[in-house]
Amino acid sequence: MIATTAPAPVVTPTRMAARLAAPQPEWTTTCDVLVVGSGVAGLSVVTGLAGSGLDVVLVTKGVLDAGSTPWAQGGVARAAHADDVDAHAVDTMTAGAGLCDGAAVRRLAAEGPAAVEALIALGAAFDRGPDGRLAQTREGGHSRARIVHAGGDATGAEVQRALTAMATGALADERTTIVEHTCLLDLERSDDGQVTGALVAQASPRLGHRGRIAVGRVLARATVLATGGLGRVFASTTNPPAVTGDGMAAALRAGAALRDVEFVQFHPTVFAGPPMDTGQALLISEAVRGEGAMLRDTYGDLVMAGVHPLADLAPRDIVATRIAQVMAAQGTDHLYLDARHLGAQRLEQRFPTVVAGCRSAGVDPVTQMVPIRPAQHYSCGGVAADLDGRTGVRGLSAVGEVACTGVHGANRLASNSLLEGLVAGSAAARTLRDDLPQRTPGDVVGEPAGVDPSTRATVTSAMQHDAGVLRSPQGLSALACLLEQTAPTRGGASTAAAWEATNLHAVSTALVAAASARTESRGSHRRTDVTEPSEAWAVHLDTTITPGQTPTLVSRITPV
Repeated sequence: MIATTAPAPVVTPTRMAARLAAPQPEWTTTCDVLVVGSGVAGLSVVTGLAGSGLDVVLVTKGVLDAGSTPWAQGGVARAAHADDVDAHAVDTMTAGAGLCDGAAVRRLAAEGPAAVEALIALGAAFDRGPDGRLAQTREGGHSRARIVHAGGDATGAEVQRALTAMATGALADERTTIVEHTCLLDLERSDDGQVTGALVAQASPRLGHRGRIAVGRVLARATVLATGGLGRVFASTTNPPAVTGDGMAAALRAGAALRDVEFVQFHPTVFAGPPMDTGQALLISEAVRGEGAMLRDTYGDLVMAGVHPLADLAPRDIVATRIAQVMAAQGTDHLYLDARHLGAQRLEQRFPTVVAGCRSAGVDPVTQMVPIRPAQHYSCGGVAADLDGRTGVRGLSAVGEVACTGVHGANRLASNSLLEGLVAGSAAARTLRDDLPQRTPGDVVGEPAGVDPSTRATVTSAMQHDAGVLRSPQGLSALACLLEQTAPTRGGASTAAAWEATNLHAVSTALVAAASARTESRGSHRRTDVTEPSEAWAVHLDTTITPGQTPTLVSRITPV
């Protein structure tokens, strides 16, 4: 029987850090807009603010291209023609399993073609057919071919290159400062809760010191989080090392809500072998299935036959769940992707990154089936925000994967991520041009605390096992106990390892609390004790921290 009564808020007493343990700031700089993160979303904000007369500082944790954007293989989804806008919106909402914001989805679909054209005008080179028109492909969940790509399967790298060239070259001016090797610690707030800037740890000499890591203050009228997701919460992920949930954790500590953080997309097909040198799982782009590759089990039988009308091109949550179920039934840790019938020429021209990666690992997709399994890929939830980047906290914006704008719902449609970064980043820039808060004094409040970094591997391994594709009540309960045992303690080490471990612990705690509360299976949140979605759970879960000596994590119901 489907319950129709809205679930009650879930209150989880837990030890959470009110702020990270860090030295007193040694330097201060002031700007109008602080952008944290240098992927497609952050760089779209910077390029959108060019010529605005505003002083902009962009800080990024590593080098400019150390985030997730350059690793995006598939492409950018955008309506192929005017009549395709509605179909793109329908496909997006179908994948989102009832939790999408319809207005946000329709806006994304409508603005998508112009966003891609604007990127091309900035110098991005997408693949084209013999007739000179943009080449298009189809991926899982899409009803037609509408995905444009670059370098075969290197779209993210080309998007990153084009935006970086604009931000650091043609559009750069003396009012824009870009600083690498600078990580976000905490957000400063005024007495009335407005975000007034951030504490950062800097290993670059451009903002006020020379030759060593130092903590500093960046005071800003507006702060934009573009820090990506929380991939490194899981032991197996396609995300690069920098993606440790820093922006989500800082926003949570600053009073913002994390929305639908339990919805974590697991890519169905990553290479089932040792990770790359960066610790990432090698992604086998969904576009390979879009071109005709098929999933097979250990006996050679088709995995998706009869499971979904789109078969191998079903939405990612359905494919990943099916693979996990078949692996469990057959007692194996991998299945296979069969692309042999596509031929050497087609594979090598269309998917050079995938082919090279597989061959370097000892598997030739031209002649062999590729061993695959699901791995964490994308955070559908994040800081509650609209498509203009506005959050519920004055002075704080969030764009890209760090944000939950309502366009992805319970499961992201393939290749909508780069599109969202372009659309939301540009929209946030337009909004900031017109509406900047007045400058006001602020500070970081609360008792410093931190997680022992030696516990990180234990937590990420447990998250992989018990908060992965399939989640059981027993596993989630065990995770909650582990997270309490490894919770932050007062003081804590003032090191990058401790900061990352503390941020990972914070978002893991929020994820497990929300996953435990949502007693249904919907989209990318699949529980073993209930197989279907519930009408009562067609709602958002907003997770916040209440301040105090022992901060309390609260997950509240918000209508869709």
